[in-house]
Amino acid sequence: MTAAGPDRTRKYWGGVSPFMGEQLTAAARRCEAQGLYGVLAGQNFGPPWIPLAAAAAVTRRLQLGASVAIAGTRSPFETAMAALDLDRLSGGRFVLGLGTSTKWVTRDLFGAPDYHPLEHLRETVAAVRHIIHGAHRGLEPFRGTWFRSDFPGFPPQPPPVRERIPIWLGALGRITTVAAGEIADGIIGHPLWGVDWWHGPVQEHLRKGLERAGRTFSDFHRCVYLTVLVNPNRGDALRDARLHVVAYAALEQYTAFFEAQGFGDVARRLQALVREGQHESARRLVPDAMVRALAVAGTPDDVREQVARAWQVADSMVLSPPSWGVSRECAAFYQTGIAETFYDERGGS
Repeated sequence: MTAAGPDRTRKYWGGVSPFMGEQLTAAARRCEAQGLYGVLAGQNFGPPWIPLAAAAAVTRRLQLGASVAIAGTRSPFETAMAALDLDRLSGGRFVLGLGTSTKWVTRDLFGAPDYHPLEHLRETVAAVRHIIHGAHRGLEPFRGTWFRSDFPGFPPQPPPVRERIPIWLGALGRITTVAAGEIADGIIGHPLWGVDWWHGPVQEHLRKGLERAGRTFSDFHRCVYLTVLVNPNRGDALRDARLHVVAYAALEQYTAFFEAQGFGDVARRLQALVREGQHESARRLVPDAMVRALAVAGTPDDVREQVARAWQVADSMVLSPPSWGVSRECAAFYQTGIAETFYDERGGS
């Protein structure tokens, strides 16, 4: 981006959420006016379809992506039908992001049975593609381990806008990243993936999956997700980034990822402090190296430099404020900083 305005050649994603309420449609229009590539809506608990449908109704160019829909919370049939509906509503602008989430979400909240998350995700991708491709012709039976149906009485549907809707996988560790390269059309990075992680292990793992499928990076979309904290005061940015790190490190299911990053011991100590209610002590324990590995935090110039490096391996990019560990007011402050630095006409790089 130059001082003359935002760089329209770089594909940035904004975001929409039901929490925006009646402001959601205005936010979607603003993203389109700012020249963003698209908007994403994630699934915390409710499905991402609703905010994306609202955004589709008031935009004409923006891509619309689910980042991500949790595969285990619904039947692949429902997921495929929702994808077809959104692609039709948007005139072919929808991208279906799928992920596994955790057992706390799928089992304890949604009541789904225990299953092998990766194998279930693989089967969901296959089933969704099967249904999207054939729904307008009349569906052949699908025989999987978790999903089986003869689709009795299912009438052929109206022709879709596209017979193949892009499916991107959300990933955290090596196994799911390799699987994304093997079976998906793209990948949506995790909020804990920093720039160095994208340049190193992510490329290695994706390449392995792509080679298994006989493909190259030219056949695949890398949506780089970065947690970004832009603040004229570098110290304040690092302080708030520590809160983001603690929020994730406190969850034991992320321990293996922190181990891979070289911060396993720190993560376990943070978990102990959080269990004891010593949140401030936990924040102070997070070393600068851990912050810089897991987030992009600093002054506008600091952040521009790191984001420029990330574009070396990105096809599109999400710049997001921290979603965990900080107040909504704090997150809104950093969202404004991102917009002013990268999207608004007054921004520059």
